[in-house]
Amino acid sequence: MPLATYRKKRDFKRTPEPRGAAGKSRGKLRFVIQKHAATRLHYDFRLELDGVLRSWAVPKGPSLDPGEKRLAVEVEDHPLEYGGFEGIIPKGQYGGGSVLLWDRGTWTPIGDPKAGLRKGHLAFELHGEKLRGGFDLIRMRSEGDRANWLLVKQKDAHAKPERSGSIVEERPESVASGKRIEEIGAAGRAKVWESNRDIAVSARARRAPAARAKAPRSARAADAAGPDQIPGARRAAMPRKAAPQLATLVKQAPEGDDWLHEIKYDGYRTLCRVERGRARMITRSGQDWTARFAEIAEAVADLPSKQALLDGEVAVVLPDGSTSFQALQNQLRQDGRGTLAYFVFDLLYLEGFDLTGAPLEKRKEALQRLTAGAPGGIVRYSDHIVGRGERFHAEACRRGLEGIISKRSGSRYVPGRSSAWLKAKCASRQEFVIGGYTEPQGSRAGLGALLLGTLENGDGLRYRGRVGTGFSRETLADLRRRLQPLETDRSPFAPPAPHPRSAHWVRPRLVAEVAFGSWTDDGLLRHPSFVALREDKSPRDVVRESPAGSARGTGARKEARKRVPPARRRPPDTPTRRPPPVRDPGTPKAPVEDPQPKPRKRPVREPLDQKVALPGPALTNPDRVLFPEQGLTKAALAQYLHVVAPFLIEHAAERPLMLLRCPHGRGRCFYQKHPSGTVPPALGSVRIKEKAGTGSYLLLRDEAGLMTLAQMGVLEIHLWGARADQLERPDRVVFDFDPHPGTPWKDVVLGARRLREKLLELDLESFVKTTGGKGLHVAVPTRRGPDWDDVNDFSGALASAMVREAPERFTTHLSKARRGTRTFIDTLRNRRGATWVAPYSPRARSGAPVSMPLPWDELTTATRPEAFTVARVLRERGERRADAWKKITSARQTVTASVIRSALAAAGK
Repeated sequence: MPLATYRKKRDFKRTPEPRGAAGKSRGKLRFVIQKHAATRLHYDFRLELDGVLRSWAVPKGPSLDPGEKRLAVEVEDHPLEYGGFEGIIPKGQYGGGSVLLWDRGTWTPIGDPKAGLRKGHLAFELHGEKLRGGFDLIRMRSEGDRANWLLVKQKDAHAKPERSGSIVEERPESVASGKRIEEIGAAGRAKVWESNRDIAVSARARRAPAARAKAPRSARAADAAGPDQIPGARRAAMPRKAAPQLATLVKQAPEGDDWLHEIKYDGYRTLCRVERGRARMITRSGQDWTARFAEIAEAVADLPSKQALLDGEVAVVLPDGSTSFQALQNQLRQDGRGTLAYFVFDLLYLEGFDLTGAPLEKRKEALQRLTAGAPGGIVRYSDHIVGRGERFHAEACRRGLEGIISKRSGSRYVPGRSSAWLKAKCASRQEFVIGGYTEPQGSRAGLGALLLGTLENGDGLRYRGRVGTGFSRETLADLRRRLQPLETDRSPFAPPAPHPRSAHWVRPRLVAEVAFGSWTDDGLLRHPSFVALREDKSPRDVVRESPAGSARGTGARKEARKRVPPARRRPPDTPTRRPPPVRDPGTPKAPVEDPQPKPRKRPVREPLDQKVALPGPALTNPDRVLFPEQGLTKAALAQYLHVVAPFLIEHAAERPLMLLRCPHGRGRCFYQKHPSGTVPPALGSVRIKEKAGTGSYLLLRDEAGLMTLAQMGVLEIHLWGARADQLERPDRVVFDFDPHPGTPWKDVVLGARRLREKLLELDLESFVKTTGGKGLHVAVPTRRGPDWDDVNDFSGALASAMVREAPERFTTHLSKARRGTRTFIDTLRNRRGATWVAPYSPRARSGAPVSMPLPWDELTTATRPEAFTVARVLRERGERRADAWKKITSARQTVTASVIRSALAAAGK
């Protein structure tokens, strides 16, 4: 009997595992991997063969790294039905614990699988939802037929080094239910397999009525003053549903003795319903979370009441006494610290009486009596103070708490938001609906940023900005998994939101809690940071929380706004003296014209009245004028970089940088290629061998890095033609058309177009952009294969071919004296260590021009390169939606040896 061992180990009257029978394999062979939290956490790897699931226990789980050899202990065969099992094996049974369906799919043996198992080497391919590609199972020596094996990933396109993240850590969720192993365990406590009954009828809760019957009457706190004695209480049936009362956000806590003040807990708002010895935990949005808060439900069920409806907050109490929402989420995943507690602050119903019409103080008195004997600190009464609201609020903030809740004494319990409950926070924080997300940049995985919104007056979802910080690697992967099924082609925002090219729109179903510094004048977030997903809140309830003003006594009045001018101090990025520029063959030409430009009499503080919410920390000295003629400030530079960020980063990310810094404005600039001191957190770095040793270069990775460059006063961004991961294999070949001052523009255009024709003759596509001056750059993307000598030989030969064809118009002489009035075709940009100005980079020149990519059909003799400026882009932002160089990153072409020979032949070499 192939399943005899499997059946002998299990009592199928107690375990929900399938008894099963050996079947017959039909069609494609299936595989399954089950995450199993038994005595020790491990992964059960199962392959269908001969009508059963051949099985191995893998303690550390599978790996995508071919260098990782994972122990796989062969265990008994399992029935095919076991491949769909997810749930709880009761304690006391073989393998007791939680079982999660971690991966599933089909597998293809390489060669004869039976022979492979006999010989001790089974090679196969997996086609799963998480695992793909080739694997090997290799039996270790002298261990018998059922023995220890090694599970090893083969080197193929699906392999991934472990240092970039473990697949079992990045993808812990079930492929069947989306749950984590902790949630399976919580559900198991709530739904015991033998009885399929709620947690509320746990042994402890079932014993509670008898225990209470034996208790002396004095111990039953609820009897000390029955609900019929509470003024305002009325006899009524317990409501089937109840909506919680909500607090209105204010800037300051109210003063006066007619206000009660409680601590604001940082957790999940939860109503707890007690009936017939059972307790159910209901979130603010109406979700039943009894299984998640099983321990709390047991404790509330043991309170001395047959019927009650409590209101409170589930939170985790840290060792210092504070509560933390992040700690609560960690606790739910069973990997956090602290004590899970239910802070109860109101009582809506008790023993057949509706208390919502009773005064607040009387409801709290009854609640305190009800919870007086609660053991273990799980259910905690939320006490209060009377009056002294501002002092209480200040003390809460000093202790690092989230804020306070102020409640008008004598008030009734009214569902929904009202002025009887007020909340004063210590920092700005609220919920937002997720309307989209962006692709990650650089080494980041999962997603780049969340696009956020709030519902406003029935007008739909209004864009409130994006948040790209505050995520862990696990959170990023979890968010991507949750958001992908919600993707849609249409933006949920109304009016449409400004968005990067990599934006993915999603149906507005998920709610995120976000901390932020403040609001901009046009209602966007400043310096947001992700806190957590709020599964307990509905998107329909998410609106912008604007402080209603400070409440004093029985009324409220608006607080006058005060604007404090920024401190006049030297920014941290400003050097004490300007270092001399260092030139090498690849250093861009320094902007020497107008070294002391005269400022306009009336500088423009914010050009064109732009209102753009910028990521990252606030700029120091945002009003410092960097382009005196136009009155363009550091803030304007940051706004421009924000507008072009999706395009600029696409072309500049992960390339060593050469920066032209002008911290005090154009005309006082210096080049910097090595970081001085510590690398800013938002920028990366790479070590590169140079003639004089090894130097460190800065790398750009995301928009936060661009904002750092703006803070540093960087007016020009210059790039290597290779990326940091393969410095010796360039992927851009650049031709710089540098005309004589007297050369007509049409000759420059015709020269660039002629070069394009020559490149097309070699089956090479090219792209053009203005340089920010009088010239043009023609860029040729290439697969990373040729080295620097190859691209230098190729570009030099093609430039020589242009000179050979029209020697009166073009030259390759470096000396200006020998150029005459001809256009210099500069190919020095294609040497190791040389740089070229980045697409969309500003230039430190009069007029604040930019290096603007153009479609070839827009490059005409009527094109005016000086027309592309920072101010124009800011004025017309949103109109130019497409990146003219979009296809450059997907071009599949290379500079082969035959291409180089053809170029050399054209040059007569």
